[in-house]
Amino acid sequence: MKKYCFGIDVGGTTVKCGLFSTEGVPLDKWEIPTRTEDDGKNILPDVAETILAKIAEKDIAKENITGIGIGVPGPVNENGCVPCAVNLHWGYKDIEGELKELTGIPVKAGNDANVAALGELWKGGGAGARSMIMVTLGTGVGGGIIIDEKIVPGYHGAGGEIGHVHVEDAITDPCNCGNCGCLEQVASATGIARLAREELAASDEPSVMRGREHVSAKTVFDAVKEGDAVAIRVAERFGLYLGKALASFSCVVDPQIIVIGGGVSKAGPILLDFIEKNYRKYTFKACRETDFALALLGNDAGIYGAAKMVC
Repeated sequence: MKKYCFGIDVGGTTVKCGLFSTEGVPLDKWEIPTRTEDDGKNILPDVAETILAKIAEKDIAKENITGIGIGVPGPVNENGCVPCAVNLHWGYKDIEGELKELTGIPVKAGNDANVAALGELWKGGGAGARSMIMVTLGTGVGGGIIIDEKIVPGYHGAGGEIGHVHVEDAITDPCNCGNCGCLEQVASATGIARLAREELAASDEPSVMRGREHVSAKTVFDAVKEGDAVAIRVAERFGLYLGKALASFSCVVDPQIIVIGGGVSKAGPILLDFIEKNYRKYTFKACRETDFALALLGNDAGIYGAAKMVC
């Protein structure tokens, strides 16, 4: 008999929803607004309502649903509770207990970045592997660690917070986390733009990036593809920071594959060139042949990973 599961990815503005077969075939995808007013009290009831409506629409018997997986932007402990999710205006919340009570279906909750990593391992850039480090390069730097196809959340739910490893003593302005010199400050989209401004200010060397009102990570890697010397130096610095950080992580985790996602990854395979050479130079010998890949699922990684937790 065919079995089904739901994957839910709760964001600050929308909740992405997916109905899957337990083999990982997406059967339907849709979104609902994230109603964060009144301390986010409507979020889980809204999720329950849309799931129950989909069950009715598809005429699925509840006994054929293996569960609901849900990813949220905050640390989730082993009991499926989040102590705080600022973007959702939540304080402490028993996600698994509340959503199960509302739907009558088993629930498994996880941090959204970790859940997205699981999705990429299952059906994305890491497909076929069992252990993986995923790095998401966007406005910040996020990540997830998967060992033997299981998320490693850590004791405090902060496992995979790759962006907040300290990599640069010279940076004295604080990261969003409150510390200084974090990987996020030099390897995120905003971090790459920061490195570009520093390189442009350090000399009068000609560059296609000069004179632009706004220099972004995309500007940098577009210029790299044109052979721009200043942009290449920026990419080299970025690759050194991230490559060395991943080399250190690999000595602890020893992943089968490292997957790079997020908006910056749209630069394509050239991005990996700058990261890999530094990774292979600095990592432990036994880890040097670790594979690298770009993420494939984009914004759907969260619903795939959430479904995988319960299928």
